[in-house]
Amino acid sequence: MALLVVLFVLLALAVLVAANWYLWRRLFRDTTARPGLVRRGGAVLIGGGWVLAVGALVAERAGAPFWLQRTLAWPGFLWLALSIYLLLGVVVGEAVRPVLRRVLERRAARAAEPSAVPEPEPVPVPAKAKPEAQDPPASPPPVPAPSRRLFVSRVVGGAAAAAAVGTVGYGTYGVLRGPGVKRVTVPLAKLPRAAHGYRIAVVSDIHLGPVLGRGFAQKVVDTINSTQPDLIAVVGDLVDGSVKDLGPAAAPLAGLKARHGSYFVTGNHEYFSGAEQWVEEVRRLGLLPLENARAELPWFDLAGVNDIAGESEGLGPDFTRALGDRDPARACVLLAHQPVQIHDAVRHGVDLQLSGHTHGGQLWPGNLIAAAANPTLAGLERHGDTQLYVTRGAGAWGPPTRVGAPSDITVIELASRRA
Repeated sequence: MALLVVLFVLLALAVLVAANWYLWRRLFRDTTARPGLVRRGGAVLIGGGWVLAVGALVAERAGAPFWLQRTLAWPGFLWLALSIYLLLGVVVGEAVRPVLRRVLERRAARAAEPSAVPEPEPVPVPAKAKPEAQDPPASPPPVPAPSRRLFVSRVVGGAAAAAAVGTVGYGTYGVLRGPGVKRVTVPLAKLPRAAHGYRIAVVSDIHLGPVLGRGFAQKVVDTINSTQPDLIAVVGDLVDGSVKDLGPAAAPLAGLKARHGSYFVTGNHEYFSGAEQWVEEVRRLGLLPLENARAELPWFDLAGVNDIAGESEGLGPDFTRALGDRDPARACVLLAHQPVQIHDAVRHGVDLQLSGHTHGGQLWPGNLIAAAANPTLAGLERHGDTQLYVTRGAGAWGPPTRVGAPSDITVIELASRRA
Protein backbone atom coordinates (compact mmCIF):
# COMPACT_ATOMS: atom_id res chain seq x y z
CA MET A 1 0.00 0.00 0.00
CA ALA A 2 2.79 2.41 0.94
CA LEU A 3 4.54 1.62 -2.35
CA LEU A 4 1.39 2.46 -4.32
CA VAL A 5 1.12 5.79 -2.51
CA VAL A 6 4.76 6.61 -3.31
CA LEU A 7 4.27 5.66 -6.96
CA PHE A 8 1.13 7.78 -7.18
CA VAL A 9 2.90 10.79 -5.64
CA LEU A 10 5.84 10.41 -8.02
CA LEU A 11 3.51 10.10 -11.02
CA ALA A 12 1.53 13.18 -9.95
CA LEU A 13 4.76 15.13 -9.44
CA ALA A 14 6.04 14.09 -12.88
CA VAL A 15 2.78 15.19 -14.53
CA LEU A 16 2.90 18.53 -12.67
CA VAL A 17 6.51 19.21 -13.69
CA ALA A 18 5.84 18.26 -17.32
CA ALA A 19 2.72 20.46 -17.49
CA ASN A 20 4.55 23.46 -16.09
CA TRP A 21 7.54 22.97 -18.37
CA TYR A 22 5.14 22.88 -21.31
CA LEU A 23 3.45 26.04 -20.03
CA TRP A 24 6.82 27.84 -19.70
CA ARG A 25 7.88 26.70 -23.16
CA ARG A 26 4.76 27.95 -24.91
CA LEU A 27 4.39 31.22 -23.01
CA PHE A 28 8.00 32.29 -22.57
CA ARG A 29 10.53 30.28 -24.57
CA ASP A 30 8.61 30.13 -27.85
CA THR A 31 7.64 33.82 -27.66
CA THR A 32 11.20 35.11 -27.37
CA ALA A 33 13.96 35.07 -29.99
CA ARG A 34 16.80 34.30 -27.61
CA PRO A 35 17.44 33.48 -23.94
CA GLY A 36 17.19 36.44 -21.62
CA LEU A 37 15.24 38.19 -18.90
CA VAL A 38 11.77 37.16 -20.15
CA ARG A 39 12.53 33.46 -20.07
CA ARG A 40 14.13 33.67 -16.63
CA GLY A 41 11.25 35.77 -15.36
CA GLY A 42 8.75 33.24 -16.66
CA ALA A 43 10.49 30.42 -14.84
CA VAL A 44 10.48 32.45 -11.63
CA LEU A 45 6.77 33.30 -12.07
CA ILE A 46 5.66 29.71 -12.61
CA GLY A 47 7.95 28.21 -9.96
CA GLY A 48 7.17 30.94 -7.44
CA GLY A 49 3.45 30.60 -8.06
CA TRP A 50 3.53 26.93 -7.19
CA VAL A 51 5.66 27.56 -4.09
CA LEU A 52 2.98 30.00 -2.89
CA ALA A 53 0.16 27.60 -3.81
CA VAL A 54 1.67 24.63 -1.97
CA GLY A 55 2.56 26.90 0.92
CA ALA A 56 -1.04 28.12 1.17
CA LEU A 57 -2.41 24.57 1.21
CA VAL A 58 0.11 23.34 3.78
CA ALA A 59 -0.32 26.42 6.00
CA GLU A 60 -4.09 25.95 6.08
CA ARG A 61 -3.99 22.25 6.90
CA ALA A 62 -1.13 22.59 9.41
CA GLY A 63 -2.83 25.39 11.33
CA ALA A 64 -0.03 27.91 10.70
CA PRO A 65 -0.36 31.41 12.20
CA PHE A 66 -3.40 33.04 10.65
CA TRP A 67 -1.44 36.04 9.35
CA LEU A 68 0.77 33.63 7.40
CA GLN A 69 -2.26 31.78 6.01
CA ARG A 70 -3.75 35.06 4.79
CA THR A 71 -0.43 36.19 3.28
CA LEU A 72 -0.06 33.00 1.24
CA ALA A 73 -3.72 32.35 0.43
CA TRP A 74 -4.54 35.12 -2.04
CA PRO A 75 -1.56 34.77 -4.42
CA GLY A 76 -1.19 31.03 -3.92
CA PHE A 77 -4.82 30.05 -4.49
CA LEU A 78 -5.28 32.50 -7.37
CA TRP A 79 -2.23 30.99 -9.06
CA LEU A 80 -3.88 27.56 -8.81
CA ALA A 81 -6.88 28.83 -10.75
CA LEU A 82 -4.79 30.85 -13.20
CA SER A 83 -2.48 27.94 -14.00
CA ILE A 84 -5.46 25.74 -14.88
CA TYR A 85 -6.76 28.18 -17.48
CA LEU A 86 -3.31 29.08 -18.79
CA LEU A 87 -2.73 25.39 -19.46
CA LEU A 88 -6.14 24.99 -21.10
CA GLY A 89 -5.45 28.10 -23.19
CA VAL A 90 -2.14 26.89 -24.58
CA VAL A 91 -3.59 23.42 -25.26
CA VAL A 92 -6.41 24.98 -27.29
CA GLY A 93 -3.76 27.12 -28.97
CA GLU A 94 -2.18 23.99 -30.45
CA ALA A 95 -5.19 23.71 -32.76
CA VAL A 96 -4.95 27.39 -33.69
CA ARG A 97 -1.24 27.42 -34.49
CA PRO A 98 -1.28 25.48 -37.80
CA VAL A 99 -4.31 27.42 -39.02
CA LEU A 100 -2.71 30.78 -38.29
CA ARG A 101 0.59 29.68 -39.79
CA ARG A 102 -1.15 28.56 -42.99
CA VAL A 103 -2.96 31.89 -43.29
CA LEU A 104 0.33 33.77 -42.96
CA GLU A 105 2.03 31.52 -45.50
CA ARG A 106 -0.71 32.11 -48.06
CA ARG A 107 -0.58 35.86 -47.49
CA ALA A 108 3.20 35.87 -47.92
CA ALA A 109 2.89 33.79 -51.13
CA ARG A 110 0.38 36.24 -52.63
CA ALA A 111 2.61 39.17 -51.77
CA ALA A 112 5.58 37.49 -53.50
CA GLU A 113 3.75 36.84 -56.81
CA PRO A 114 5.01 39.04 -59.74
CA SER A 115 2.65 41.80 -60.83
CA ALA A 116 0.71 41.14 -64.07
CA VAL A 117 1.02 44.81 -65.18
CA PRO A 118 4.34 45.49 -67.03
CA GLU A 119 6.48 48.20 -65.55
CA PRO A 120 6.85 51.32 -67.74
CA GLU A 121 10.16 51.75 -69.53
CA PRO A 122 12.40 54.38 -68.03
CA VAL A 123 12.37 57.77 -69.79
CA PRO A 124 15.85 59.07 -70.64
CA VAL A 125 16.79 62.23 -68.81
CA PRO A 126 19.14 64.81 -70.40
CA ALA A 127 22.58 64.75 -68.92
CA LYS A 128 23.38 67.58 -66.57
CA ALA A 129 26.39 68.61 -64.79
CA LYS A 130 26.74 66.30 -61.89
CA PRO A 131 27.20 67.97 -58.52
CA GLU A 132 30.05 66.88 -56.40
CA ALA A 133 29.39 63.49 -54.90
CA GLN A 134 28.32 63.54 -51.27
CA ASP A 135 28.12 60.67 -48.84
CA PRO A 136 24.50 59.65 -48.18
CA PRO A 137 23.30 60.33 -44.65
CA ALA A 138 23.85 57.43 -42.32
CA SER A 139 20.68 55.47 -41.50
CA PRO A 140 20.15 52.90 -38.76
CA PRO A 141 20.17 49.29 -39.87
CA PRO A 142 16.69 47.89 -40.52
CA VAL A 143 15.11 46.02 -37.62
CA PRO A 144 14.37 42.47 -38.75
CA ALA A 145 10.71 41.44 -38.51
CA PRO A 146 10.00 38.48 -36.22
CA SER A 147 9.89 35.14 -37.94
CA ARG A 148 6.52 33.67 -38.83
CA ARG A 149 6.87 30.99 -36.13
CA LEU A 150 7.74 33.59 -33.48
CA PHE A 151 4.83 35.79 -34.52
CA VAL A 152 2.37 32.88 -34.28
CA SER A 153 3.72 31.91 -30.84
CA ARG A 154 3.30 35.45 -29.56
CA VAL A 155 -0.25 35.75 -30.85
CA VAL A 156 -1.37 32.39 -29.45
CA GLY A 157 0.49 32.83 -26.14
CA GLY A 158 -0.86 36.33 -25.66
CA ALA A 159 -4.41 35.24 -26.41
CA ALA A 160 -4.13 32.31 -23.97
CA ALA A 161 -2.80 34.56 -21.20
CA ALA A 162 -5.49 37.20 -21.78
CA ALA A 163 -8.27 34.58 -21.78
CA ALA A 164 -6.95 32.97 -18.58
CA VAL A 165 -6.61 36.26 -16.71
CA GLY A 166 -10.07 37.38 -17.86
CA THR A 167 -11.69 34.07 -16.89
CA VAL A 168 -10.13 33.98 -13.43
CA GLY A 169 -10.80 37.66 -12.85
CA TYR A 170 -14.49 37.37 -13.71
CA GLY A 171 -14.85 34.13 -11.74
CA THR A 172 -13.26 35.74 -8.67
CA TYR A 173 -15.49 38.80 -8.94
CA GLY A 174 -18.49 36.48 -9.05
CA VAL A 175 -17.53 34.89 -5.72
CA LEU A 176 -16.60 38.11 -3.92
CA ARG A 177 -19.83 39.91 -4.82
CA GLY A 178 -21.75 37.19 -2.95
CA PRO A 179 -24.13 34.38 -3.90
CA GLY A 180 -27.33 34.83 -5.83
CA VAL A 181 -30.71 33.45 -4.82
CA LYS A 182 -32.17 30.42 -6.54
CA ARG A 183 -35.78 29.34 -5.96
CA VAL A 184 -36.97 25.76 -6.36
CA THR A 185 -40.41 24.26 -5.68
CA VAL A 186 -40.41 20.71 -4.31
CA PRO A 187 -43.72 18.81 -3.98
CA LEU A 188 -43.93 16.35 -1.08
CA ALA A 189 -46.71 13.78 -1.02
CA LYS A 190 -46.92 13.62 2.79
CA LEU A 191 -46.81 17.38 3.39
CA PRO A 192 -50.09 18.67 4.88
CA ARG A 193 -52.01 21.42 3.14
CA ALA A 194 -51.23 23.87 5.95
CA ALA A 195 -47.50 23.68 5.08
CA HIS A 196 -47.98 24.45 1.38
CA GLY A 197 -45.48 27.17 0.44
CA TYR A 198 -43.17 26.58 3.43
CA ARG A 199 -39.75 28.09 2.58
CA ILE A 200 -36.37 26.65 3.58
CA ALA A 201 -33.26 28.71 2.81
CA VAL A 202 -30.46 26.25 2.05
CA VAL A 203 -26.84 27.41 2.26
CA SER A 204 -23.72 25.28 2.08
CA ASP A 205 -19.98 25.54 1.52
CA ILE A 206 -19.49 29.10 2.75
CA HIS A 207 -15.83 28.24 3.46
CA LEU A 208 -14.90 31.12 5.73
CA GLY A 209 -11.12 31.14 5.96
CA PRO A 210 -8.01 33.15 5.13
CA VAL A 211 -9.64 34.52 1.96
CA LEU A 212 -13.38 34.78 2.63
CA GLY A 213 -13.91 36.49 5.97
CA ARG A 214 -16.38 38.47 8.04
CA GLY A 215 -17.49 40.74 5.18
CA PHE A 216 -18.38 37.74 3.06
CA ALA A 217 -20.27 36.12 5.94
CA GLN A 218 -22.29 39.31 6.33
CA LYS A 219 -23.22 39.24 2.63
CA VAL A 220 -24.43 35.66 3.01
CA VAL A 221 -26.51 36.53 6.09
CA ASP A 222 -28.04 39.59 4.43
CA THR A 223 -28.94 37.58 1.32
CA ILE A 224 -30.58 34.81 3.35
CA ASN A 225 -32.55 37.25 5.50
CA SER A 226 -33.76 39.11 2.42
CA THR A 227 -35.64 35.96 1.34
CA GLN A 228 -37.61 35.91 4.63
CA PRO A 229 -37.49 32.11 5.00
CA ASP A 230 -39.48 30.01 7.44
CA LEU A 231 -36.37 27.95 8.25
CA ILE A 232 -32.64 28.16 7.49
CA ALA A 233 -30.52 25.08 6.81
CA VAL A 234 -26.70 25.40 6.88
CA VAL A 235 -25.55 22.09 5.41
CA GLY A 236 -21.84 21.96 6.17
CA ASP A 237 -18.42 23.30 5.18
CA LEU A 238 -18.97 26.55 7.00
CA VAL A 239 -15.27 27.14 7.76
CA ASP A 240 -11.68 26.29 6.94
CA GLY A 241 -9.92 26.98 10.21
CA SER A 242 -10.24 27.11 13.96
CA VAL A 243 -12.70 29.01 16.12
CA LYS A 244 -9.75 31.01 17.45
CA ASP A 245 -8.90 32.29 13.96
CA LEU A 246 -12.35 32.45 12.38
CA GLY A 247 -14.70 33.09 15.28
CA PRO A 248 -14.90 36.83 14.41
CA ALA A 249 -15.53 35.97 10.73
CA ALA A 250 -18.45 33.71 11.65
CA ALA A 251 -19.99 36.20 14.09
CA PRO A 252 -22.52 37.63 11.56
CA LEU A 253 -24.32 34.25 11.60
CA ALA A 254 -25.88 35.38 14.86
CA GLY A 255 -28.00 37.71 12.72
CA LEU A 256 -29.78 34.95 10.78
CA LYS A 257 -33.56 35.31 11.06
CA ALA A 258 -36.21 32.68 10.34
CA ARG A 259 -39.60 31.90 11.86
CA HIS A 260 -38.62 28.36 12.85
CA GLY A 261 -34.93 28.93 13.48
CA SER A 262 -31.59 28.04 11.85
CA TYR A 263 -30.15 24.52 11.78
CA PHE A 264 -26.63 23.24 11.11
CA VAL A 265 -24.97 19.97 10.16
CA THR A 266 -21.27 19.31 9.77
CA GLY A 267 -19.41 19.01 6.47
CA ASN A 268 -16.11 17.30 5.82
CA HIS A 269 -14.15 20.54 6.30
CA GLU A 270 -15.44 20.95 9.85
CA TYR A 271 -13.54 17.78 10.72
CA PHE A 272 -10.35 19.30 9.29
CA SER A 273 -10.92 22.36 11.49
CA GLY A 274 -12.19 20.89 14.76
CA ALA A 275 -15.83 19.87 14.43
CA GLU A 276 -16.69 19.79 18.12
CA GLN A 277 -15.52 23.34 18.73
CA TRP A 278 -17.49 24.59 15.73
CA VAL A 279 -20.65 22.77 16.81
CA GLU A 280 -20.44 24.61 20.11
CA GLU A 281 -19.66 27.91 18.38
CA VAL A 282 -22.64 27.78 16.02
CA ARG A 283 -24.82 26.83 18.98
CA ARG A 284 -23.56 29.95 20.77
CA LEU A 285 -24.41 31.99 17.66
CA GLY A 286 -28.01 30.79 17.80
CA LEU A 287 -28.00 27.92 15.29
CA LEU A 288 -29.27 24.48 16.33
CA PRO A 289 -26.83 21.68 15.43
CA LEU A 290 -28.42 18.41 14.34
CA GLU A 291 -25.82 15.78 15.23
CA ASN A 292 -27.53 12.59 14.09
CA ALA A 293 -30.70 14.08 15.52
CA ARG A 294 -34.22 15.10 14.56
CA ALA A 295 -36.49 18.04 15.28
CA GLU A 296 -40.25 17.48 15.03
CA LEU A 297 -41.61 20.66 13.45
CA PRO A 298 -45.36 21.35 13.25
CA TRP A 299 -45.83 19.87 9.74
CA PHE A 300 -42.80 17.67 9.05
CA ASP A 301 -39.70 16.16 10.62
CA LEU A 302 -36.35 17.86 10.11
CA ALA A 303 -33.39 15.50 10.61
CA GLY A 304 -29.66 15.95 10.29
CA VAL A 305 -26.70 13.57 10.15
CA ASN A 306 -22.99 14.15 10.62
CA ASP A 307 -20.69 14.13 7.63
CA ILE A 308 -18.93 10.96 6.50
CA ALA A 309 -15.56 12.53 7.41
CA GLY A 310 -16.54 12.22 11.08
CA GLU A 311 -16.16 8.45 10.90
CA SER A 312 -12.41 8.81 11.49
CA GLU A 313 -13.23 10.38 14.88
CA GLY A 314 -16.08 8.03 15.75
CA LEU A 315 -18.56 10.81 14.93
CA GLY A 316 -19.85 9.67 11.56
CA PRO A 317 -23.43 9.66 10.31
CA ASP A 318 -25.94 7.57 12.25
CA PHE A 319 -29.19 7.34 10.26
CA THR A 320 -30.82 4.95 12.70
CA ARG A 321 -30.34 7.36 15.58
CA ALA A 322 -31.65 10.30 13.54
CA LEU A 323 -34.54 8.54 11.79
CA GLY A 324 -35.14 5.13 13.32
CA ASP A 325 -38.10 5.85 15.59
CA ARG A 326 -39.91 8.54 13.62
CA ASP A 327 -43.53 8.41 12.44
CA PRO A 328 -43.34 7.32 8.76
CA ALA A 329 -46.66 9.02 8.03
CA ARG A 330 -45.02 12.43 8.49
CA ALA A 331 -42.95 14.07 5.75
CA CYS A 332 -39.21 14.09 6.47
CA VAL A 333 -36.55 16.52 5.30
CA LEU A 334 -32.94 15.44 5.90
CA LEU A 335 -29.86 17.69 6.09
CA ALA A 336 -26.75 15.79 4.96
CA HIS A 337 -23.67 17.51 3.59
CA GLN A 338 -22.64 15.01 0.90
CA PRO A 339 -24.99 13.86 -1.87
CA VAL A 340 -23.63 10.29 -1.61
CA GLN A 341 -25.55 9.97 1.65
CA ILE A 342 -28.73 9.72 -0.43
CA HIS A 343 -28.53 5.92 -0.49
CA ASP A 344 -29.01 5.71 3.29
CA ALA A 345 -31.71 8.37 3.08
CA VAL A 346 -33.65 6.24 0.57
CA ARG A 347 -33.42 3.18 2.84
CA HIS A 348 -34.82 5.19 5.76
CA GLY A 349 -37.78 6.60 3.82
CA VAL A 350 -36.65 10.25 3.70
CA ASP A 351 -38.80 12.43 1.43
CA LEU A 352 -36.23 15.14 0.67
CA GLN A 353 -32.48 15.35 1.29
CA LEU A 354 -30.74 18.75 1.20
CA SER A 355 -27.00 18.66 0.45
CA GLY A 356 -24.04 20.67 -0.81
CA HIS A 357 -20.37 19.62 -1.05
CA THR A 358 -19.97 19.51 -4.85
CA HIS A 359 -19.68 23.30 -5.50
CA GLY A 360 -21.19 22.40 -8.87
CA GLY A 361 -17.61 21.60 -9.88
CA GLN A 362 -16.47 25.18 -9.00
CA LEU A 363 -13.87 25.42 -11.78
CA TRP A 364 -14.81 24.08 -15.21
CA PRO A 365 -14.00 21.36 -16.28
CA GLY A 366 -13.97 20.25 -12.63
CA ASN A 367 -17.70 19.63 -13.02
CA LEU A 368 -16.86 16.47 -14.98
CA ILE A 369 -14.89 15.06 -12.03
CA ALA A 370 -17.47 16.15 -9.45
CA ALA A 371 -20.31 14.65 -11.51
CA ALA A 372 -18.51 11.31 -11.66
CA ALA A 373 -18.01 11.26 -7.86
CA ASN A 374 -21.53 12.28 -6.82
CA PRO A 375 -25.02 10.98 -7.62
CA THR A 376 -26.19 14.56 -8.27
CA LEU A 377 -23.89 17.46 -9.17
CA ALA A 378 -26.39 20.27 -8.59
CA GLY A 379 -30.13 20.80 -8.65
CA LEU A 380 -33.09 18.55 -7.91
CA GLU A 381 -33.23 14.86 -8.82
CA ARG A 382 -35.26 11.88 -7.71
CA HIS A 383 -33.69 8.73 -6.29
CA GLY A 384 -36.44 6.17 -5.81
CA ASP A 385 -39.09 7.71 -3.57
CA THR A 386 -36.60 10.27 -2.21
CA GLN A 387 -35.81 13.61 -3.78
CA LEU A 388 -32.30 15.06 -3.52
CA TYR A 389 -31.51 18.74 -3.87
CA VAL A 390 -27.85 19.80 -4.12
CA THR A 391 -26.88 23.46 -3.86
CA ARG A 392 -23.71 24.71 -5.55
CA GLY A 393 -22.79 26.49 -2.33
CA ALA A 394 -22.23 30.10 -1.35
CA GLY A 395 -18.45 30.37 -1.24
CA ALA A 396 -15.43 28.60 -2.68
CA TRP A 397 -12.62 26.40 -1.44
CA GLY A 398 -9.01 27.11 -2.43
CA PRO A 399 -9.19 29.69 -5.22
CA PRO A 400 -11.92 32.23 -4.44
CA THR A 401 -13.04 31.66 -8.01
CA ARG A 402 -15.91 29.96 -9.79
CA VAL A 403 -16.11 29.23 -13.52
CA GLY A 404 -19.26 27.68 -14.95
CA ALA A 405 -20.69 27.05 -11.47
CA PRO A 406 -22.05 30.29 -9.97
CA SER A 407 -22.61 30.33 -6.22
CA ASP A 408 -26.10 30.27 -4.82
CA ILE A 409 -28.34 30.25 -1.80
CA THR A 410 -31.44 28.20 -2.60
CA VAL A 411 -34.90 28.84 -1.27
CA ILE A 412 -36.76 25.52 -1.31
CA GLU A 413 -40.51 26.05 -1.36
CA LEU A 414 -42.32 22.94 -0.20
CA ALA A 415 -45.56 22.17 -2.02
CA SER A 416 -48.36 19.98 -0.69
CA ARG A 417 -50.06 17.76 -3.23
CA ARG A 418 -53.21 18.16 -1.16
CA ALA A 419 -53.33 21.93 -1.77
